[in-house]
Amino acid sequence: MRVRSAAAFAPTGRDGRVRCFLAGRMAQSSGEDAVVLQAMLRQLFQSVKEKITGAPSLECAEEILVHLEETDENFHNYEFVKYLRQHICNTLGSMIEEEMEKWTSDQNQAEESGYDTVVQHVTKRTQESKEYKEMMHSLKNIMMVVVESMINKFEEDEIRNQERQKKIQKEKSNNSYCTDNCSDSDSSFNQSYKFCQGKLQLILDQLDPGQPKEVRYEALQTLCSAPPSDVLNCENWTTLCEKLTMSLSDPDPVFSDRILKFYAQTFTLSPLHMTKEIYTSLAKYLKLYFLSRENHIPTLSTGIDISNPNVICLLKKVRLLNEYQKEAPSFWIRHPEKYMEEIVENTLSLLSVKHDQSHLVSQKNLDPIYFFALVDTKAVWFKKWMHAYYSRTAVLRLLEKKYKSLITTAVQQCFQYFDLCEAMKVNEILSHSKHCGNKQKTFFYSGQELQYIYFIHSLCLLGRLLIYTQGRRLFPIKLKSRKDLVSLTDLLVLFTQLIYYSPSCPKMTSAAHLDNYSPASMVTEVLQILCDQKECAVECLYNNTVIEALLQPIHNLMKETKAAPNCSEAALIHIADILARIASVEEGLTLLLYGENMNSSEEKSPTGAHIIAQFSKKLLDEDISIFSGSEMLPVVKGAFISVCRQIYGTCEGLQVLIPYSLHESIAKAWKKTSLLSERIPTPVKGSDSVSSISQESQNIMAWEENLLDDLLNFAATPKGLLFLQRTGAINECVTFMFNRYAKKLQIIRHKKFGYGVLVTQVASTAAGAIALQSSGFINALITELWANLECGRDDVRVTHPRSTPVDPIDRSCQKDILDRLIILNSEAKIRSLFNYEQSHIFGLRLLSVLCCDLDTLLLLEAQYQVSEMLLNAQEENILETSESHRHFIIDGLSVERNHVLVRINFIGGPMERILPPRVLEKGDDPYPWPMFSSYPLPTCYLSEVTRNADLKQDNDLGKLLLHFKMSDKQTEWIENCRRQFCKMMKAKPDIISGSALLELLEKFVLHLSESPSECYFPSVEYTATDANVKNESLSSVQQLGIKMTVRYGKFLNLLKDSAENDLTLVLKHCERFLKQQQAPIKSSLLCLQGSYAGHDWFVSSLFMIMLGDKEKTLRFLQQFSRLLISAFLWLPRLHISRYLPTDTIESGIHPVYFCSTHYIEMLLKVEVPLVFSAFHMSGFAPSQICLLWITQCFWNYLDWIEICHYIATCVFLGPDYQVYICIAIFKHLQQDILQHTQTQDLQVFLKEEALHGFRVSDYFEYMEILEQNYRPVVLRDMRNVRVQNT
Repeated sequence: MRVRSAAAFAPTGRDGRVRCFLAGRMAQSSGEDAVVLQAMLRQLFQSVKEKITGAPSLECAEEILVHLEETDENFHNYEFVKYLRQHICNTLGSMIEEEMEKWTSDQNQAEESGYDTVVQHVTKRTQESKEYKEMMHSLKNIMMVVVESMINKFEEDEIRNQERQKKIQKEKSNNSYCTDNCSDSDSSFNQSYKFCQGKLQLILDQLDPGQPKEVRYEALQTLCSAPPSDVLNCENWTTLCEKLTMSLSDPDPVFSDRILKFYAQTFTLSPLHMTKEIYTSLAKYLKLYFLSRENHIPTLSTGIDISNPNVICLLKKVRLLNEYQKEAPSFWIRHPEKYMEEIVENTLSLLSVKHDQSHLVSQKNLDPIYFFALVDTKAVWFKKWMHAYYSRTAVLRLLEKKYKSLITTAVQQCFQYFDLCEAMKVNEILSHSKHCGNKQKTFFYSGQELQYIYFIHSLCLLGRLLIYTQGRRLFPIKLKSRKDLVSLTDLLVLFTQLIYYSPSCPKMTSAAHLDNYSPASMVTEVLQILCDQKECAVECLYNNTVIEALLQPIHNLMKETKAAPNCSEAALIHIADILARIASVEEGLTLLLYGENMNSSEEKSPTGAHIIAQFSKKLLDEDISIFSGSEMLPVVKGAFISVCRQIYGTCEGLQVLIPYSLHESIAKAWKKTSLLSERIPTPVKGSDSVSSISQESQNIMAWEENLLDDLLNFAATPKGLLFLQRTGAINECVTFMFNRYAKKLQIIRHKKFGYGVLVTQVASTAAGAIALQSSGFINALITELWANLECGRDDVRVTHPRSTPVDPIDRSCQKDILDRLIILNSEAKIRSLFNYEQSHIFGLRLLSVLCCDLDTLLLLEAQYQVSEMLLNAQEENILETSESHRHFIIDGLSVERNHVLVRINFIGGPMERILPPRVLEKGDDPYPWPMFSSYPLPTCYLSEVTRNADLKQDNDLGKLLLHFKMSDKQTEWIENCRRQFCKMMKAKPDIISGSALLELLEKFVLHLSESPSECYFPSVEYTATDANVKNESLSSVQQLGIKMTVRYGKFLNLLKDSAENDLTLVLKHCERFLKQQQAPIKSSLLCLQGSYAGHDWFVSSLFMIMLGDKEKTLRFLQQFSRLLISAFLWLPRLHISRYLPTDTIESGIHPVYFCSTHYIEMLLKVEVPLVFSAFHMSGFAPSQICLLWITQCFWNYLDWIEICHYIATCVFLGPDYQVYICIAIFKHLQQDILQHTQTQDLQVFLKEEALHGFRVSDYFEYMEILEQNYRPVVLRDMRNVRVQNT
């Protein structure tokens, strides 16, 4: 146990010069006398003498000493053990406390702390610390000296003892004195440290008030020099304790100080059951002292003069009690609960003492709580008592049953301080404080200052109380000064108002303490802690009343009312910090976006998010005159943009803030600041303006980086990334992100996860990928990958292989990761690798993931002929045992190549193709799957599914087709068809395939295209014939895509051999048809220079649905192109289309990304929150995998019939069903996604694995619910892609 008795008693003293000295000094390890240490060791060895002497060997004796704490119940009473404990506390105590506070703060454990986990963590960190090693070294040196001295003294004592024994025998005076069989050293120990009962009785007599002063002094001196444990174990201890308590009132300060010194020593060196009695007696004494009318206790009107001897004496006693309060929680868990409860109850009883309330407030005597606030302004004692469940339970129970008045007075004090702030102007408080300070030369606390210090103590106490559920249950509270009960909400509103009504800093503290004790800072600190505890925040902060209180000064500033100037810039910064913390939590964000009644009709007043966005925009546009020219203005701007950043960093938040065009305002401010930074003159050496220019430059650069950070966070969502690219600052933002990444800095405040999601979103667009490349981000990642694969640890390898070969190998390949790890088609490349097999297997795994994107596969095949390369490698892996027998060598590389070859050469869903495993099986045949080095693929990899089995049309399907011939009103007819389609999908989905599906789509799209209300795009006349397009060329990617489509169609018995020519003509017609609707644009992006870069997977799918009929396909596409759904199913439809805004075209971002996948992420967060969180923890964005699925029409992910149902569902029911189907897929995959998040391979799993077991029809009812809840928002935004709101 450790009790500090430092001289400074009042941390809130003015200018740091207020000091008060306490009685009781703690023995420091560095000043221990060697003789005392020797005596302590003698006591220890004497106590264990019998155990040690009975040991059969030296090793056994050492083992006994090592396990002494487990076997000796008096272990903690030995003076040497107490010395060691004290030494450890003095050396490591503060560090241990800091580690515990840091750990518990990081873990956000408000109610229950994992005690064992905390102990293990703190112990490990302590033992690894420099202080621990230095302490052990110091102890070793001290003990070596002591032990050596003891050995020398032992030899001298032995000689002296022998001489004495001879003298005794010679004189035959056996009765001259009493001795035993112990050595003289042991007798010496007993004489020095054993405190007999008779001596204690003598001290009791000498302490009598009637004795002379010198006699009483000597008695106390003797008492202080004796071991406390001996004193407390005496029979007369109770009487002595009463005598000492009475003597505390002695007017002689020296006598009182000596008693406090004894108390301090007792607190330091004695066990809890003994110190508890000392503490109790001191607490009861102070309680009686404050209740007695004979004592001259200061009043509020007179204040406290800390140079007054009576006040000094009283404060010493209070400080000693408070020091014990702060130390007791570190050890009382090791003792019976009754000891702790007695300490708690005596403390609360003392602090609840109230003087006669009949007097005026200013004239009544000060209560004990004022003095405790002086010595412990931030109520550290209460914080420590509430930290552990063990003591917190007792404190809260007693507060509820007996001492609720302590909480009531704390709340009352907060209200009184607020009333004072409202009644008096800030500068009046300042001048009054200065007047009092000058008059009393800083050794005086005025009544107003005492009230403020008590307010801070009350604030900290209440803030800690509200963290815990049982603490919040103490509310509501009844105050005498108020008619209504004070609820939790009332208290939080009060705290909030204190931020902007109270002075920005306390006027009674030194400059060094301004941040620590200003009311706004203190309240903000309390609110920050409440925000960090989710359950507490939901109950206390997340309601409209508190939010309105936080936003009140913003309302005033925007209206420029008279109340506005009273809110300082510092107060606004504090408010912004609290709002940012609220917005960083889902429940808080929802409250800011929609208010408490988000499901009710639209609220009359704007919600918090709108007010914050409006205010931030005014700040950025410098549309508020109040703070014009203020040095703090950029900080205020940054603080509120940070709140907005928490909001627009989410899909739902961005939707709410779109009308304010914050990205434009931030970009404008950034460009202006960037110009200013360029105009700052270069400092000239020796010039007086160097420091000022340097400071100005630093401020501008900091503001510029802050704005870039704000812009960067728009990239957290697909639509936000579109806005970022429109600002033209994406390159600078990505470079800024890379610089922070390189410095290992946090990417976003109040966010748990860092760069992964942002990088993934940025990499999903062409402009973003270029920015990542130019910033050095990609190069850094590849370099890091290369180092992990080839270089190993720096302390193991001396030579590092270069990331590119020494000699050029293949000039057609870039010297990058593909050339070095995947396309290893020469001996030079193989020899250049240190870990050839490991690196090449990784390269093949990477190739497998890359080729899951069919456009990437076609590109790699067109440029690098990866299939041929892999087949050649397999050919080289053949062992020819004879002319007719050729066997593949089975190893890790050949197995991986076999898997990749099957994956990239055959298209099919989960039931249509069989991918060979990557691991060997147990048994005689570890790899039963056939390998191959040429085409065709072995048939065992092709699933025996029912191919194009045209089911007979039953009555229900006949009714559905009949509806296409009815001549009802157009709108009613369309809705009727949709209802029948839903009914069929739920009941008999399998019959919606083949020729039946073809007929359904043809007739439905024909009717839609003839309905003006259903047509979204205008009709385009197209008259080109086959002859007109025959000589036009397709890209190599398109040509390979055609071959792939035909192979897949033939496997499904949907296409014939001649289909390749027809599909080629269809794609050529489509390119010409869409080119008529494209806008002329100049862009550096290659993807915008010419036709659509990838293969047209939708047209290929439709060609297969139409069973290879070229004419039907073209006719359908011309009708289909007029519908809104064409923008989202047929991606080339809007490639550089004139129907899109120019800035959207220039961004190169497709509406499927900034609209469909944006809403997929938005709905996923609500509908499947665990999956959404898993994506963020993995650093992977749902939008990226959904964009892949949609772009290639779920090829390789769904079986053909499910692909047909996906297309039909979107055509019949609307483009928003594209979003709902993706949400249904994530719901279906939830368990798999959570599992692969734990194994840290989520992205690989989602890209490589087909969607096993998913059927569109199984989730039809769920998707209908999604439609009811979200269609108004999703479909409205999809209809706005032609003129996107910004």
